[in-house]
Amino acid sequence: MTKVTVAKGDGIGPEIMDATLEIILAAGAKIDIEEIEVGEKVYLAGNTSGISNESWDIIRRNKIFLKAPITTPQGGGYKSLNVTTRKFLGLYSNVRPCMSLHPFVDTKHPVMDIVIVRENEEDLYAGIEHQQTDEVVQCLKLISRPGCEKIIRYAFEYAKQQNRKKVTCFTKDNIMKQTDGLFHQVFDEIAKEYPKIENEHWIIDIGAAKMADTPEAFDVLVMPNLYGDVLSDIAAQITGSVGLAGSANIGEECSMFEAIHGSAPRRAGQNVANPSGLLQGAIMMLNHIGQTDVAEKVQNAWLKTLEDGTHTYDIFKEGTSKQKVGTKEFAQAVIANLGHKPSTLKPVSYANSAALNLPKYIRKPAAKKELVGVDIFVHWPQTNPDELAAKMKKIELEGIHLSMITNRGIKVWPDGFKETFCTDHWRCRFKPNESTTMSKMDIAQLLKNAIEKDIDTIKTENLYTFDDKAGYSLGQGQ
Repeated sequence: MTKVTVAKGDGIGPEIMDATLEIILAAGAKIDIEEIEVGEKVYLAGNTSGISNESWDIIRRNKIFLKAPITTPQGGGYKSLNVTTRKFLGLYSNVRPCMSLHPFVDTKHPVMDIVIVRENEEDLYAGIEHQQTDEVVQCLKLISRPGCEKIIRYAFEYAKQQNRKKVTCFTKDNIMKQTDGLFHQVFDEIAKEYPKIENEHWIIDIGAAKMADTPEAFDVLVMPNLYGDVLSDIAAQITGSVGLAGSANIGEECSMFEAIHGSAPRRAGQNVANPSGLLQGAIMMLNHIGQTDVAEKVQNAWLKTLEDGTHTYDIFKEGTSKQKVGTKEFAQAVIANLGHKPSTLKPVSYANSAALNLPKYIRKPAAKKELVGVDIFVHWPQTNPDELAAKMKKIELEGIHLSMITNRGIKVWPDGFKETFCTDHWRCRFKPNESTTMSKMDIAQLLKNAIEKDIDTIKTENLYTFDDKAGYSLGQGQ
């Protein structure tokens, strides 16, 4: 018996949660339910996070959280509970199955059946942004080895449990060689541990085009946060069934399962809402906790119900559907089909599958780290890089010299092109001669010299090698 925290949410949430729980309990789910209150009532009671400390304690104690959609009040500084939950509980993996239900739900891709596994905590979504000059703002893209290892291992373990044949990695490491390059490198390392699962890598732009055109070429997709956010919504949309999709958010300690749709308050209390999205989240929960036999039984009964033409209003279509039903009646139809399998749609089989094996991250031995230079970023409102180079050379130290200036990443000195457009944000790279060892005191002296020369420095980035491998990018054009 697994203890599960349940939140019935707002709008249609209570109705679809009741239907979902009725179905999975009828199928034999071995769960003990502990209910909490989250969402609109909690927000309006004065809690801007939408959840009480007592509810946090229950979620953290039980580890498994099944959540119906909630309503976040407009204005007033209310924070998204979904975002808060993912970050506070370290839910590093967002899992989004996207399967077409042709011919029972319209889609241009009748054989689409993919799962997008998205890193959920870092990348550009760390939200670290700064305005640095009048013309330039920056957003830091943070990719960590632990973040890569955890999400990529999850993708392979998920594929193994679900009897899927291939895991595909999407990155843009032809441009972002350090950040996306690390993600791709870790993917290649971990793929070797799963020789029975095919693996491949695509550059994100052509990979996304291929997915939108020929999704049947893919199986499980794993990618950094931003790409996964965009592609998972595209994938859900092109299946033709956004309202039928569930989502899992997985962490080392806790996990949250939900529908991807909202609380639809206009449909609340009418017994018309489709519980399928939340039901799909519950099926993912059952798989996660190792109750794969129950998950298989529920999924096949749900597919059989759709195949029978028993549909709620949102997917009901004259000529295809046979019976329009409400929320409660749909749940009863799925329960009646427990033990049956679809004949047109592909039935699922999780035979001999166990709970996912997700070991904790183990930190690797530290590399030999050596300081080999510094990038000094400068706010300078002129446009001639040769003039800036002349100013920056005046702050050089013995054995440490200006080697390059870039603007928006493009090398503009030495040997820049006059056609290159420049903003007021400049990266000036200083490197030591081969016979000179650089220290952080040298960086401090460079900055002191810059102050004395009235140069507006705005940030620095130290340049390191790790086991003699450069840990920084070249300028475009170098």
